Amino acid sequence: MVVRAGARRLQQHRRRVADRRFAARLAGAATIAALATAPFALLAVLVESRWTPLHRVDENAARSLNAVATDHPAWTQVLRVLSDWVWDPLTLRGAVLAVTVWLLYRRAWRLAAWSATTAVTGGLIGLWAKLLVERARPSLADPVAHAPGYSFPSGHAMTAATSCAVLLLVALSLVPRRVRPVCWALAALSVLGVGFTRVALGVHWFSDVVGGWLLGAAVVILTTWAFEAWRTDAGLRPTSLAQGLEPELRTAHPET
Repeated sequence: MVVRAGARRLQQHRRRVADRRFAARLAGAATIAALATAPFALLAVLVESRWTPLHRVDENAARSLNAVATDHPAWTQVLRVLSDWVWDPLTLRGAVLAVTVWLLYRRAWRLAAWSATTAVTGGLIGLWAKLLVERARPSLADPVAHAPGYSFPSGHAMTAATSCAVLLLVALSLVPRRVRPVCWALAALSVLGVGFTRVALGVHWFSDVVGGWLLGAAVVILTTWAFEAWRTDAGLRPTSLAQGLEPELRTAHPET
């Protein structure tokens, strides 16, 4: 009995230390995410300098897809529904909020903190980047859609990257192994689909979408690193992306 009590106290102490480090690492990851984004920073420099090859890709993609959109109004309407409703940032953030609330209900406190931090950090950094670059949206002769604000990076693309990553890494912890490829496919389809609709509707350049993906991926990588570091400090076994972030989520008490 004495040995068991001592082991429990040791485990509780280790978990408290891990929690303190986890909070610090989440805050650190949110801060570093604004700085450690070398691929995005390089792309931003190329956009600001109007690098000719990139500018040519943007122009060709915007004009060719706009021509298809103007010639096929029914197809364009489908893109509008997907972009403005199915993959709208409010829809995706609402899904992440619902998952976060459910995680709190399940008492998966650290996973809920990871989910909320990833979503909020992604939104704030995306807004900051738009205000910093101040890139104008495409100006086409026959536009099929309009959007307010600056263009780079795409808020839709960045939100899709962070939100789909959160939903995917939580879902992988819950579903059977045979269903996991379907989850990956849906997440990839959503992220790529969001980018395509924004360029096809003429409200973003192709490089805006790539910038949103890169910045969103950087945020997810850093906050996920913070969560994995907490698991290590807490003495939990390492996980792979194929298993989701917290395989214990299927148990009655995932973080006890």
